[in-house]
Amino acid sequence: MMKVSIRSVTPSDIPQMAELLLAEAERRRSVAPSIWAVTDNAREMTVAAVEQAFTSAEPSPRQIWLVAEFAGRAVGVAHSMLLPVPPIYTAEYGEPGLVLDDSFTTADAPPETVEALLSAVETALYDAGAKLLVASCLTGSPLKPVYDRRGYEAVTLYMGKSKFDAHSLPARARSATPEDVPAIVAASAHHRCNLARLDPFWVIHPDADARFCRWMQRSLTLTDRDMFVSGPSGELEGYAIAQPIARLLVPPAHDIEKIGVLDDYDHEDFADTGKVGNDGVGARDLLAAAERAFAERNYTSALVVCPAAWRSKISILQDAGYQTAKIWMVKR
Repeated sequence: MMKVSIRSVTPSDIPQMAELLLAEAERRRSVAPSIWAVTDNAREMTVAAVEQAFTSAEPSPRQIWLVAEFAGRAVGVAHSMLLPVPPIYTAEYGEPGLVLDDSFTTADAPPETVEALLSAVETALYDAGAKLLVASCLTGSPLKPVYDRRGYEAVTLYMGKSKFDAHSLPARARSATPEDVPAIVAASAHHRCNLARLDPFWVIHPDADARFCRWMQRSLTLTDRDMFVSGPSGELEGYAIAQPIARLLVPPAHDIEKIGVLDDYDHEDFADTGKVGNDGVGARDLLAAAERAFAERNYTSALVVCPAAWRSKISILQDAGYQTAKIWMVKR
């Protein structure tokens, strides 16, 4: 009986890989067209992205591509990498292995294809040195039940929304200044403590405050983002940074120029991770300020990074119209 075979992708496979990745991009667009728009040059961008993994002398981050074959044709692809650890965290467990959400199997692939692909990619990541595995999974993806069976658990939500208005700046929010940086750093430290209590996915670096301080000082000089705070200088209630999204979060077939991201977003109103405080008034104004910035920069949609266990923050985002677009799941 013919079985699915799994092997590493070679340069000669690039045309087949591009077809699979474009099919996944179309499926993604069908799920959330307002977020996952496909570019006019999607094929060119996809081919270039796959070629880069084979032509770069030292691709960063290191990528692993696997293809599933059945009856002489490609029926699935798995894309993974060793994920660089953010500088405010320590690589105590080394670089995690990340299975990206452009991994895909065709509708007519044999039922065992997904399990075979994931098993092979996990082995490849462990062999590459990963001690912790992460999977990025689109909401509604047929891969989600398989990840569940293999012991992956949600750790981070990417909550998406489209269509923003360029309204006036909310009363409780203002643009950040250099004088606000110490208070932003202090708020970030408290935020990281909450993260650690919810899920010790990352281990906090001993120099996290100093590193984050330097990054905030530099961020204030960058013209591609908008930094907002609420509260008087020295007594901040929260901060938010609206910025361009990283290509890591958006496969090459999609229009990255139209998507913003809100990763750094914290407020006293959701300091209690289980319950919103003060009716969330200040946190909502801060979020509205970020959305105003997205509108002014002509972003048509945005993702907000939110820990899966942070119920109060999720509540505020849902009330503002955000829905989970994709999930990062971890296998300990």
